[in-house]
Amino acid sequence: MNQTKQLYAGASGYSYKEWKGTFYPSTIKPDEMLAFYAGQLRTVEINNTFYRMPKRTVLENWASTTPANFRFAIKASQRITHRARLKPEAAESLGYLYTNLASLGDKRGPVLFQTPPNLKLDLPRLTAFLELLPEDHRATFEFRNDTWFTDEVYALLEAKHAALCLSEREDAKPPPLVQTAQWGYVRLRLEQYSEADLAAWVAKLKDTQWREIYAYFMHEPTAPPYAQTLMQLW
Repeated sequence: MNQTKQLYAGASGYSYKEWKGTFYPSTIKPDEMLAFYAGQLRTVEINNTFYRMPKRTVLENWASTTPANFRFAIKASQRITHRARLKPEAAESLGYLYTNLASLGDKRGPVLFQTPPNLKLDLPRLTAFLELLPEDHRATFEFRNDTWFTDEVYALLEAKHAALCLSEREDAKPPPLVQTAQWGYVRLRLEQYSEADLAAWVAKLKDTQWREIYAYFMHEPTAPPYAQTLMQLW
């Protein structure tokens, strides 16, 4: 069964001058970074879409710059998660986001909805928001408040084939690994991982029923080699 699983491991972002001389060649130009990155890793999590909704032209350029098997995970706009806070008024921004993401074609991976820490459990709100999502939403939810980790929430996500994001962070206890979709999404946010730590993650992920797994390390210079090691251990 494990042989049928697909692991996509990458970093949260790619356009970092701090990576020049380690991951990137020291002379690389900014507009050459994505093509180089995509030659080394199979996926990237785009975080700046949280602050600015992506334009179609930008997405089309990303798609044309990367190989056919590359996948983009997109963090949803703060207009949706932090301003509208998943309320119905997010519908217009949500529609704009998914309409533009169509420009990525088959390279569109999951869409990450990261809720603010002060947004507590609200089942009616989540239920209504899930109804706003298009059929092929590929949505994953990173809840930053522990009140959301309940069986009722897991049931709602499972009914809509949405994934519960598992985020390992320095400042919080990680949520449980609960499988609510046929694919999984993991954010590995610790500053340091040993090879034994990464091997333990590989074993944990292989033990799931997920068909596809997306795993992202934060934007430190260690992110690309951690992702490469994860893929090698896989």
